[in-house]
Amino acid sequence: MIRVVGLVAKYEEPKAAEMASWLVPWLKEKGKQVLVEERMVRVGGRSCSKKEMARKADLIVVLGGDGTLLSIARLVERPNVPILGVNLGGLGFITEVAVDELESVLDKTLAGNFSVEKRMTLEIRVYSKRHRPNKFRVLNDGVIAKGARARIIDLETYVGKEYLCTYRADGLIISTPTGSTAYSLAAGGPILYPSLGAILLSPICPHTLTNRPIVVSSKSTIRVTLRSAGDTVILSPDGQQGVLLNNDDVVEVRDYRVPVSLVKAPSRGYFEILRNKLKWGER
Repeated sequence: MIRVVGLVAKYEEPKAAEMASWLVPWLKEKGKQVLVEERMVRVGGRSCSKKEMARKADLIVVLGGDGTLLSIARLVERPNVPILGVNLGGLGFITEVAVDELESVLDKTLAGNFSVEKRMTLEIRVYSKRHRPNKFRVLNDGVIAKGARARIIDLETYVGKEYLCTYRADGLIISTPTGSTAYSLAAGGPILYPSLGAILLSPICPHTLTNRPIVVSSKSTIRVTLRSAGDTVILSPDGQQGVLLNNDDVVEVRDYRVPVSLVKAPSRGYFEILRNKLKWGER
């Protein structure tokens, strides 16, 4: 039963603010309590932080692009809470619902007439001699990349207890199947069907051209040790604020085991989304 609806919006986007201004009273008319971000309080609803919304909402509606959805998805620790992503017009793979079908889809969702797709998330831990361990959860990816002026970096990589290789590259993307259509795709990685249980490793501009992307089991634990002293290297989890890595720091990645539930658009399938977003078949 959906009683509390959380609303997350790309607040600086005029279309998002316009949609939120009619959506909040529409939800209240249906007897729903509406939670909004503190910076969206002007549209009505009860103001709260994203962390509180992630704990209390029975349904979360996201008005924006994939980045806006990522900002709340990693905070939702209850896999039974559906997230409905509304694409406001940009290139989005996880915000499936179009603006003109929002009211119809949301009406059905509130009535319990909807289906979800479970998307795996990753747990990323950073171990360093210089500071306490950091822990992150991502829906898309964790990116280890050199700074603008740094040289090629060395990344000693293990899958489980087995040595994979030491990447000499501009960086390494470790992603979920959901994240395979994000930065990894731009780096030449394959597209993975989003419900697969797999982890994708895609090197960024590898010095050795035969270092190609590789897909491993979601049961694997990935350990990447930075072997480059004096270089500026950053870990960016899902595009969050970067974490500076030092020589010999270890980045450990594994399945978080708490998936995110995304409401599926009833009018289209995943392959149709790929065709439309990537312009497949066009000349």
